[in-house]
Amino acid sequence: MPLNVAIVADRIAWEERQLLQAAPALGLNIDWVNDESLCLGAVGAPALQEYDAVLVRSRSYTRGGLVATLAEAAGVAAVNTARAINACENKAVLRTVLRSAGVPVPDYRLVLSRKDFEKAVEEIGVPVVLKPIYGGMGKRVTLIRHSDTAHSVYDYVEDLGHAFEQACLVEPFLAGGSSVRCLVVGREIIGAAEFVSAGTDWRNNAALGNHTSAIGHDPDVVKIVDAVIAELGAGIYGVDLFRTDDGFVVNEVNHAPGFRAVATTTGVDVTAAIGAYLQEQFS
Repeated sequence: MPLNVAIVADRIAWEERQLLQAAPALGLNIDWVNDESLCLGAVGAPALQEYDAVLVRSRSYTRGGLVATLAEAAGVAAVNTARAINACENKAVLRTVLRSAGVPVPDYRLVLSRKDFEKAVEEIGVPVVLKPIYGGMGKRVTLIRHSDTAHSVYDYVEDLGHAFEQACLVEPFLAGGSSVRCLVVGREIIGAAEFVSAGTDWRNNAALGNHTSAIGHDPDVVKIVDAVIAELGAGIYGVDLFRTDDGFVVNEVNHAPGFRAVATTTGVDVTAAIGAYLQEQFS
């Protein structure tokens, strides 16, 4: 019998479409289930009971973590696990978890107030990057090059309406203009690509249309990614690293990674790898 899998997401993007189209050849029955229609909380999670596994692809980390938590409580396996998604959701938590496990991450300071911000900028020294604790795709990530503009930038943070929006990290600006995304399925890197900022935008992010090139498996990168997965558990991740003079550091781990750029750049059949992983885990 084919494995029944629910892709839980708020929309069908390129990645979800590829999985849905490839499902029969992969021996899977895959349905898209809108994460806004689950109404989880009832004993047994009726909306998910017909599925052998739930592939959580919500763009929102908050939604994804809640769905995974309640699915697992109802006995439905979630990929990725609630623990992993909840760690990835919060940049400060993720950095703390990884650093405690010996994984290299950028230096950082948690900023909850202007007093925090002043001290963070003083300790790290400009240029610094100010980024929200929650969020992705490079949004609201700000490069502050000069101390005399720092407070003007922070004015915008103070005007945000909610405490979770105001919570930020201050990190040193790691110049160089490139980052590496490793796409992990299970415990293995199945493809890696380097993103170089395009035009005048200094941010490295596939969602921003950066230049992309395939790269080989660097032993140092493999060692770091292995340590990340040892801490978070097997699953499907996008592990983003920065190059520094002292080696690679982990910038982010994405719980529902976009893989179009890596797939088209490297030629890796990502859908087949995901299908094989699901079959291995849940058949």
